[in-house]
Amino acid sequence: MMEVDVLDKTIKQAVEQVNADAAWPLVEAFSTMPRWRPEDVEASAHDIARRLTALGVPVELLEASLYLSIPYEASVVAGGEAFAAKPPAYSITCPDGLTGTLHHVPGSLSANVSSFYEKNRDENAAAAERIRGKIVLTDGFASPNKVLEFQEKGAIGVIAVNPGIDRHWGICSSIWGTPDLDDLPRKPTIPVAVVNNVDGQKLIALAQAGGTATIHTRLEEGWFKSLVPVVNVPGNIEPEKFVLLAGHYDSWDVGVGDNATGDAAMLEIAHVLWNNRSTLRRSVRIAWWPGHSTGRYAGSAWFADEFALDLDENCVAQVNCDSPGCRWADVYENVACMSEATELCQSVIGEVADLPFGGERPLRAGDYSFNNIGLSSFFMLSSTMTVEKRKEMNYYTVGGCGGNIAWHTENDLMDIADRDILIRDIKVYLAAIMAVANAPVLPFDWRATSAEFDATIARYRKAAGEHAPMLDAVTASLADLTSALDTFYAGINDGSIDEAQANATIQNLARILVPLNYTRGRRFSHDPALPVPPLPALAVASELANHGPESLGFALTQLHRGANHTAAALRQATRLVKQAHN
Repeated sequence: MMEVDVLDKTIKQAVEQVNADAAWPLVEAFSTMPRWRPEDVEASAHDIARRLTALGVPVELLEASLYLSIPYEASVVAGGEAFAAKPPAYSITCPDGLTGTLHHVPGSLSANVSSFYEKNRDENAAAAERIRGKIVLTDGFASPNKVLEFQEKGAIGVIAVNPGIDRHWGICSSIWGTPDLDDLPRKPTIPVAVVNNVDGQKLIALAQAGGTATIHTRLEEGWFKSLVPVVNVPGNIEPEKFVLLAGHYDSWDVGVGDNATGDAAMLEIAHVLWNNRSTLRRSVRIAWWPGHSTGRYAGSAWFADEFALDLDENCVAQVNCDSPGCRWADVYENVACMSEATELCQSVIGEVADLPFGGERPLRAGDYSFNNIGLSSFFMLSSTMTVEKRKEMNYYTVGGCGGNIAWHTENDLMDIADRDILIRDIKVYLAAIMAVANAPVLPFDWRATSAEFDATIARYRKAAGEHAPMLDAVTASLADLTSALDTFYAGINDGSIDEAQANATIQNLARILVPLNYTRGRRFSHDPALPVPPLPALAVASELANHGPESLGFALTQLHRGANHTAAALRQATRLVKQAHN
């Protein structure tokens, strides 16, 4: 494997400079500033810029035009009782109310963050006809895949029954960022509301008795001016190349753990990096995103669109900062990390925090707006509480806040943040970013990705059964790539491949292999906010057993085309690696 020295003298000195003197006051200020209405979001962008300027860090406020959905209020009236509710962003506004018969589709909660964005409900074929023309009650959160499927099956409205006493804000659209013409058919066309579990159980009982309900929602949807604060810390040897560090500054309510702590972390990292800019080999670009909450990552998607060609040409890695520094966050488990960056992340967390690293495949979530371009990426959510602590607190799974169920509620207040944990997490982020920015050879090991692909293809071959030979070309192409990568990294270690050639190859491999593993759509587009399986062009192999004679041929055709696509991409990657020896 590659040697990753994360704590060289330069990085140690920078890490030792980290404190919360500037970061903690930002957390405290944001704890009194709601940040989802446009005027409040703009005020908080100016606040970030003011604080950076006071620290002597130059900042630019870019202006984006984003299509957003601003939720205000909702209620559900049923059985003579009015239930408090919240409307997810992108639910249609329905202030006069929509009435319909209730129908309950049972579901289960995710056991961990890894499965949080899956459908997570019963697959009952007979339920499809019963859904049509009804208001569907569904257990859990108003996730976009649930709402989209219920809408497609004819539901006229959806009520999500949250698992606890809180009602969680969220967004029910699967469209990633501002829609384009191809995205528009997937816009929600029905009202959606979320209720807490106590009220939800009353509604479920009413549904079982054949009762009706009326959903009221009020939202505002349209184009909004949004500010994107950006800091560029220039490198000295390869200034055109850069690491992108980013996280969202808009939040639900005041959102202390999600994501005021992340905003503060990036403020401190910008401060330390600016003071140590003379030591940087490559540049670091730091951005604060709007439109995360009300536009399904609209700010990061806008940046990916606006600077696509520069990102394609020069960005060596993308690092996401969301929910660091939360109380009881004693472990680094379920930390998003693409496989080529696993050793880097493990080394950083081990050496800086003296904790083990539990990485996982990045979800299709959390401002990962750069997969279609093909950027190596790591981190999304930061440290979290242990499974044992969650059990002790009787917490269900949420998508941030270090596992605290205040996530996306008005309870995400100062008591969710922990100053000491925030300092530790800032140090981890800073060390990882500097390790990438300063490494003579980029610290990404594509042999780990090759091994991941090998395991994925083995699973698909097993699932395909008698049709496994359709993947023979993919298996052979991957073997060639693996061999070429072994020779490539040996050449780096013995000096027969120079740094410039090695870095160009490592970066360009990302442009091929990241889209291959994480996207279905074309480059420079944005896949929906729906789960993406590994090597998605081959994923139909795992579904062949579900197809009868009438559809098996179509599924095999899809697999054939996916295998061609995958094998061709692997061969392209192999040619690229072999060229490094010329």
